[in-house]
Amino acid sequence: MTVSAQDRARKIKIILFDVDGVLTDGGIWLIPVPMAVAGTPTTVMVEAKGYNAHDGTAISLARLGGLKCGVITKRISETVALRARDLKLEFVYQGQAFKMKAVREIMAREGVSLDEIAYVGDDVIDLPVMRNCGFAVAVSDARERVKAEAHYVTPNRGGHGAARDAVEFILEAQGLLDQCTEAYIDEDNPISPSMDIGKGGDLT
Repeated sequence: MTVSAQDRARKIKIILFDVDGVLTDGGIWLIPVPMAVAGTPTTVMVEAKGYNAHDGTAISLARLGGLKCGVITKRISETVALRARDLKLEFVYQGQAFKMKAVREIMAREGVSLDEIAYVGDDVIDLPVMRNCGFAVAVSDARERVKAEAHYVTPNRGGHGAARDAVEFILEAQGLLDQCTEAYIDEDNPISPSMDIGKGGDLT
């Protein structure tokens, strides 16, 4: 018996995202910055990425729905750490060549099963998690092999609202999307103003 994407989404308690190509459009900007080291002029390369504000709102909506969120990425980047602090993500795993290791840690820590985990990916490194988790999501511009193994493909591309699509699909399946949206715009709700403050994670 085939299980529908909606049925899978109803069980989700944790949503995990790849970063490059999912929360970003996959572009990695390396910017040369002149500086002095021990009085000697030199140039260091600084990495930059672009994140989508709609996806930031998605994390707030997910939290209002009682879901926890995190990222698992192969690369190590300070931009990821800063964005994760802005969004107060519960799980941040960088430098993960084999992402199921991080998933197993999260399962042990949170006491959840694979059926209760959703994962959003775009490339073949994401396939081991997508093949095992309860709800596998591919962004619309993911590699074709990845989309073929997903339970749901987002309408939008990575870095252009795909994470929002995934979160809204899950909340809709759980009957919570309208409730979470209203809570998000309620000025008395403490979650919305406390998240995605755009200060590089400096504020607590």
